[in-house]
Amino acid sequence: MMSDTAKEYRVLARKYRPKNFDDLIGQDALVRTLKNAIESGRIAHAFMLTGIRGVGKTTTARIIAKALNYAGPDGKAGPTTGNTDDCEICKAITEDRHPDVFEMDAASRTGVDDIREILDGVRYAPTSARYKIYIIDEVHMLSKNAFNALLKTLEEPPPHVKFIFATTEIRKVPVTVLSRCQRFDLRRIDAATLADYYKQICNWEKVKCDDEALSLISRAADGSARDGLSMLDQAIALSQGDVTAQKVKEMLGLADRGLVLDLLERAVKGECESALATMDDLYRKGADPSVIIGDMLDLSHLLTKLRAVPSMKDTLQVMAREEMDRAADLASKLSMPALARVWQILLKGLNEVNFAPVPQKAAEMVVIRLAYSADLPDPAELIKKLKDGTPVSSGASPIAPSPSGGGSYQTVNVASGGAAAAVKVETALAPVPITEIASLADVQAVLRQSGHMSLATQVYLNVHLVKLEEGRLEYRPAANAAQDLAQELTIALKAATGKRWMVTMSNAPGAMTLAEGEKAEKQARFDKVRANSLVKQVFDIFPEAELKAIHNKEDIQ
Repeated sequence: MMSDTAKEYRVLARKYRPKNFDDLIGQDALVRTLKNAIESGRIAHAFMLTGIRGVGKTTTARIIAKALNYAGPDGKAGPTTGNTDDCEICKAITEDRHPDVFEMDAASRTGVDDIREILDGVRYAPTSARYKIYIIDEVHMLSKNAFNALLKTLEEPPPHVKFIFATTEIRKVPVTVLSRCQRFDLRRIDAATLADYYKQICNWEKVKCDDEALSLISRAADGSARDGLSMLDQAIALSQGDVTAQKVKEMLGLADRGLVLDLLERAVKGECESALATMDDLYRKGADPSVIIGDMLDLSHLLTKLRAVPSMKDTLQVMAREEMDRAADLASKLSMPALARVWQILLKGLNEVNFAPVPQKAAEMVVIRLAYSADLPDPAELIKKLKDGTPVSSGASPIAPSPSGGGSYQTVNVASGGAAAAVKVETALAPVPITEIASLADVQAVLRQSGHMSLATQVYLNVHLVKLEEGRLEYRPAANAAQDLAQELTIALKAATGKRWMVTMSNAPGAMTLAEGEKAEKQARFDKVRANSLVKQVFDIFPEAELKAIHNKEDIQ
């Protein structure tokens, strides 16, 4: 049979819910502002409290309601910012039974009719309290019509009415509502503040808890006091005695911070075998694959911060001192582009692990990807080396020119993660300068070399050469030629050659354009190939076949 103690047990999140402003933790700006407003009598008619779950939005709303309606033990006191335990009205508000303080959950009551119920009661004076206070939680869930119905009353409420709204999605609240409220952003509570708070609660509960265990719970709470209290409650129930870091890790499926650092270090060094062994060790110890990759992502963020600002090592308190020293040492050995690449791989990998049918295998693939990317050079360095023709770092061999000597291709042998591959890279080799312009093709080449790519294209497509001499070009423009082509060519050729040029248009027929000439040459090659006896036999067998391209045309007789 369940004991009376078990029947009456209240979870820590409810048992230690703050009762006044002094009990609120991590919200110093909010507390200071509200205290000053109440003490000076500058009390707004509507408050908007926003923040993530578990930071104290609804609790703050109730504290404001008690502070404004405080009457003291004799019923004659005014609003206060201190303790409210000696006031009967405040006790009733705490127990959620006072008729003048209405709490409404907008997530379940979203319609305009629900708001009308509130508006119908606004005009009546409070029964026993100083103010009628309406607390609407998750206000962003109200419908558009409900917000519209609320606007007029919210802007000009009776002096005895106060509205307090709470939401986790402030962007979904209409601007027309926000402009009528005093907005307070409740911040995430930092891990150190949460750890101190949980330690105090453990003392009140007479439970022994390791500082490391409290630190793990505080980090896992992610700024939410309520989430952390729920985890602490679970850890106490699990331990049945002292709460240790190991038990908390097992409960939350957390990986050992030191092992995760080992895993990341081995992966970024390209030690694939030892990295996978560490990954397997963490998995056997009960760490969730998604948590492992998430912890690696957090560590890569920490390493990047330490690489950017090394002095942060002495101020950050996210891990033990010896682990922080190791992280700082590793960060100093990695370049910023390498750290950025690690972040991107882990960020993409975390999503893959979350949606993979077998998360452990997906996590191992992420680790393998990290290890094999460790040998890759930085993109900026690789481009520079390719241009300079100097040896590429991280195992890449020097760039050698292609055997033909005149092509625009170079072969680069790149080694990565133990595997070597020959890559044919198209690079811009230094152009051979043209000293004499003897043909239209030379004109086009000069324009290309001098950076006039658009003009070179115009010459290729739209210029029928009539006459070409030293310093003089006469042509017939094609139908699609630019109207100012002659003027542009005059300027460009003078700039490219350093000589004066005269470019004029003519009505003479002129030669074919370079594009037409190339097309005619290609067609001639095709006709020659089609005349080949072997090709003829192929077309006889396959009459619907088409000749698409010619390779090794020199071999065709």
